[in-house]
Amino acid sequence: MTCLRVAVIGAGHLGRIHAKLLGSVDGAKLVAISDPIESARKNAATLFDVPVHADYRDCIDRIDAAIVAAPTDAHAEIATELLKAGKHLLVEKPLATSAADANRLASLAASRRLTLQVGHVERFNPAFTALSDIGVDAKYIESVRASRFPGRCLDVGVVMDLMIHDIDLVCSLTDAAVTGVSASGLAVVSDHEDLAEARVEFGCGLVANLKASRISPTPARCMQVYGSGGFAEIDFSGPALHVVRPSESLVSREFELDQATENPLAYADELFAEHLQIGTHELEPRNAILDELHDFVISIQSGISPTVSGVAGARAVTIAEMILDSIAQRGWYADAAPSEIGPLASVRSRIDRPGRQRRAA
Repeated sequence: MTCLRVAVIGAGHLGRIHAKLLGSVDGAKLVAISDPIESARKNAATLFDVPVHADYRDCIDRIDAAIVAAPTDAHAEIATELLKAGKHLLVEKPLATSAADANRLASLAASRRLTLQVGHVERFNPAFTALSDIGVDAKYIESVRASRFPGRCLDVGVVMDLMIHDIDLVCSLTDAAVTGVSASGLAVVSDHEDLAEARVEFGCGLVANLKASRISPTPARCMQVYGSGGFAEIDFSGPALHVVRPSESLVSREFELDQATENPLAYADELFAEHLQIGTHELEPRNAILDELHDFVISIQSGISPTVSGVAGARAVTIAEMILDSIAQRGWYADAAPSEIGPLASVRSRIDRPGRQRRAA
């Protein structure tokens, strides 16, 4: 089979990683890199023995596929032109900054029978792929994704930058429609929300509570999944996966604590030994981005939909947009003025609390 000629568009941190790893992907060859920033081009030229362009259009005629690692607000324009030119695409997350653009890209790729993959790399994290083998019927999910201030990707807020990972992961566990969203967020150092929390409810009964911050002193990438078959705790950074399985008596509601022990305070060890057994899964070390690239090439060669299709990427953007709409409408006081609504809300110098005057007197 002919080797796919691949260009990397965007020579920043992530683009350079893709360019380096492409050398380890069977059936693909890096043939060009583009970036409008001169310093990025010079850096790429010293690292990779391929032509480096200021304009990605200069290499369109010499490629079969491209990896779009440009700033998020440029995804829609670049991807549209490349899809119209008949090129297969892996677009870094999020697919676009709006649901309308994301859905349009997914439809365009489908109409032209082109592979459109979205770079939600956590789908390839071994801790998450092992979870799919467990078959947990997810009903309640909590996730925390936090980082120190990155100094990049500031064209979008933390919902599109970080929370979108967990939105996609949750969506991969259910096909049900979203029935409710409530959220809040605050801009602290940038022009967009830097921390956010959201509650997303699905028609199947699944509830997901998602938290994200890019101003956290302590990084975290974790998720807890509760289902009828047990409870799973995922550490994406480790990676690590721990699963707690309930005994039959707990599942059937036949367990009665007052009959099992006279001293509940001292029952924890026995409870976990007999009724909530904890299992740690052995995970094979993997390079998730490399697996993602292999998936991209195999999808093009086989015509099979990639693990994270354009439709899946558009769904994540659609829910992220719903969360952002809820954040924009969030009033921070009972009698909030327009300036006290949304992520850029002004803060009152003093908040009256019940009993303040009484204590002061």
